[in-house]
Amino acid sequence: MKPATYPTELQLLVYRKFLEQFIVFTEEEWSIFKTYLHLRKLRKKDFFVEAGNVCAEVGFILRGSIRYYHVKDGTEITGYFTLENDFVSAYKSFLTEIPSTAYIEALENTQLIVFNKRDLLSLEQDPRINLKMERFGRLVAEALICCYEDRVHSFVTQSPEERYLDLLKSGQDILKRIPQHYVANYLGITPVSLSRIRKRIIQPPIQLKTVQG
Repeated sequence: MKPATYPTELQLLVYRKFLEQFIVFTEEEWSIFKTYLHLRKLRKKDFFVEAGNVCAEVGFILRGSIRYYHVKDGTEITGYFTLENDFVSAYKSFLTEIPSTAYIEALENTQLIVFNKRDLLSLEQDPRINLKMERFGRLVAEALICCYEDRVHSFVTQSPEERYLDLLKSGQDILKRIPQHYVANYLGITPVSLSRIRKRIIQPPIQLKTVQG
């Protein structure tokens, strides 16, 4: 087993600022919580978790990108992508300790701050921080569940072109950093169809001028 690697103070500051949208720790609470945080590094194509294994961690992406996908009849089906400043986990597996059904793979060299379930349970028993950690766990779950529901809703109600436009509007670098064949797979179309969508968006229909007689 590799020795634990700990985040730098700057990395911890980035994480703490991100968490403030969910929960604010006092200095004492943060000093307790941060001792349970570890730095995890994934090389491109490494897995955060593989289908069939229990997901033991929740991660926060400091740098890099992640793809969630399933495999059906030997074919990969991309669920979605996660970039910097967001959570990553197979959270149902994390909570239930049932093997994950999804693969979570690094698309770039990726750094994450992670905590594991064992440590979370320990913190929930610590009277100095237990109430805050119970709330923290609930809010993390809500964030991940809302993200999942948004993805399901888009597949049910939107066309591939509408989902592509949503990626454009997201303000993220997904379309610049994620290989196009993965984007097409996420949209449920072929790379050729994706190219057609991009051309339609980049080059709007030519307006014919009315000839004045």
